[in-house]
Amino acid sequence: MKVKFCGADREVTGSAHLLTLEDGFTILLDCGLYQGNSQDMKEFNESFPHFDPATLDCLVLSHAHIDHTGRVPMLVKHGFQGPIYATHATRSLCSIMLLDSAMIQERDAEYYNKRHPDNKREPLYKSADVHETMKLFVGCPYDKWIPLRDNVEIQYRDAGHILGSASVTLRIHESQRTINFGFTGDIGRPDRPILRDPQKMPAVDYLICESTYGDRLHEEKPQEMERFLRIIREACVERKGKLLIPAFSVGRTQEIVYLLDQAEHAGELPKIPIFVDSPLAVNATTIFGAHPECYDAQLEQYLLVDDNPFGFNNLQYIKKVEGSKAINSIKGPCIIISASGMMNAGRSKHHLFNTIDTPRNTLLLVGYASPETPAGKIREGATGLRLFGEYKQVLAHVEIMDSFSAHADRNEIADFLQGQQQHVKKLFLVHGTIERQESLAGLLTEKGFRDIVIPELGQEVEL
Repeated sequence: MKVKFCGADREVTGSAHLLTLEDGFTILLDCGLYQGNSQDMKEFNESFPHFDPATLDCLVLSHAHIDHTGRVPMLVKHGFQGPIYATHATRSLCSIMLLDSAMIQERDAEYYNKRHPDNKREPLYKSADVHETMKLFVGCPYDKWIPLRDNVEIQYRDAGHILGSASVTLRIHESQRTINFGFTGDIGRPDRPILRDPQKMPAVDYLICESTYGDRLHEEKPQEMERFLRIIREACVERKGKLLIPAFSVGRTQEIVYLLDQAEHAGELPKIPIFVDSPLAVNATTIFGAHPECYDAQLEQYLLVDDNPFGFNNLQYIKKVEGSKAINSIKGPCIIISASGMMNAGRSKHHLFNTIDTPRNTLLLVGYASPETPAGKIREGATGLRLFGEYKQVLAHVEIMDSFSAHADRNEIADFLQGQQQHVKKLFLVHGTIERQESLAGLLTEKGFRDIVIPELGQEVEL
């Protein structure tokens, strides 16, 4: 059996890992889009240099985030016709997220082609490709062994990262032996709102593990609501400015809205307009309501006193472009939650353009951002940015709350892996920058793990 690393290797996005069994049967784990502005990864998104899509036997998805699923319609467009396994909630989210991705690419290509009629470009895939892709999905429950073929079974366990997220365990019977192969997907955090805590995986022989926050610790939860409300009061009450929160439409947005709902219910939220400005977030929130099997006990209890944890009087969900543009004309204080989380595309980039150079406004960054994106540059202390061809000074206040991160920190990753060191023969670290991977590898070595590998893109390992 061989494993080939085809994405998110010494990078944080573009997850893809290929297993080839002894008899040639192939299993692709994730097929994500590289998100960022690096020209080096342009070929990665536009082609499949490390495998032929038409020859793959099946695809197994860990969760719906675009950096794990964003090239799946392109995979189908290039000849893949096998089953696509995912949890039921992941299947539901992919139906809207992949369509949103296609529509963005279609609009971007149309805009580019109007400006460059002699050098036209095509979107990676179109809406029609997504419709064909969804026909191949096979929904799977948590915690049950599902046969992929006679000698291979799969089990999903709740990873607590986003709705429907899961770790993947493959039980493979070949050459009179049984191999347990694991893929963590993205590991969530314990004691977070809405979702259940991450469930540990069965013992495995080989493991692919994420490392996004492998070198740092997150802010403790008890301080989170207090600090969040303080930022709101300082931005919107004391300075009477706008609070812009760039947040991914799935997961982060719903968590922030749920916290605001709790604050409103407790009478602690200032009476100001709050906007969720993202069509995808609106649709995703509907899907959250349709999958209570993913809720934690706290939300189940909260539903007894508030049957709509994602809505309250001052909250408006914005779908139409006209409504999004109207927010920019508001002179008084408000909160704007908008995608994308990295502010490199979508409506949040336009809101950034209109808020960044006003001192009374505040930018609240609540998750990972690639270094070359606007959010990444602001996190690193940039004093100015070029947006839509215009240079803008960063005069707004900047706040960072990594406690909102849906990714486990270094200690939480180590806790999730506790006990695996007695079984794992080889541990592969992916989905992180090399500095963070090396830091996490040091910690895991101290915890007793042996043979930790940080693979390069395209590297193949015989197991």
